[in-house]
Amino acid sequence: METKTAVDSEPIIKTSNVCLFYGESQALFDVSVDFPGNMVTALIGPSGCGKSTFLRCMNRMNDLVDGVRITGSLQLDGHEINDPTLDVIDLRRKVGMVFQKPNPFPKSIYENVVYGLRIAGVNDRDTLDSAVENSLKRAALWDEVKDRLHVSALGLSGGQHQRLCIARAIAVQPEVILMDEPCSALDPRSTARIEDLIGELRGDYTIIIVTHNMQQAARVSDYTAFLYEGLLVEFGATKQLFTNPEKKETEDYITGRFG
Repeated sequence: METKTAVDSEPIIKTSNVCLFYGESQALFDVSVDFPGNMVTALIGPSGCGKSTFLRCMNRMNDLVDGVRITGSLQLDGHEINDPTLDVIDLRRKVGMVFQKPNPFPKSIYENVVYGLRIAGVNDRDTLDSAVENSLKRAALWDEVKDRLHVSALGLSGGQHQRLCIARAIAVQPEVILMDEPCSALDPRSTARIEDLIGELRGDYTIIIVTHNMQQAARVSDYTAFLYEGLLVEFGATKQLFTNPEKKETEDYITGRFG
């Protein structure tokens, strides 16, 4: 099912006819979508439809799963993501990821934020200090933790953990931030903070978010892609897709007739 829609800004990630197999089982079928730069795109669809699998294609996280085979093209800035000569560490520096369950490291708040920079060989104290402050401010966490940067991050609340993980992702100055249901483990207040944060980061980063919450998709995204049983059914501007979808399957899902 070939579904592509023109977007308002230059795509930063382009995918064409992406198929993914777990051994003999196929999970994605000829998915083609271009993700506009410096905007938020939501991936929606029922559980098991391929949203997270597709998201993980964009920074090679599926490399960690035995028996996975991917065909088709995924390009970041015109470079093939699945090129075997590509430096995967460099790719993941450009395409950061925030997971469903917050995963702070058992280190200080400071060391959590600078983790990626240290891996990249950055050890200058002034550079690290600046990155910590800037990243925590961008993640709306600085005022809450600035006096305890060298205390274990594990003592933070769940919502603070997720904002710390976002700070850790943006500290290495990525082009793209992937978010895999980043609010599903959070309470409503923390969810609202993360949604506000996504709005503040819009324009500086390309954000692709998997969400099972259609109201959240409508609130935070500029574009939405609807996947069903491994197929891209429809992709378009969020307002248009939610108010006047082109495909009956999209309308049925959004109105709760299935899913």
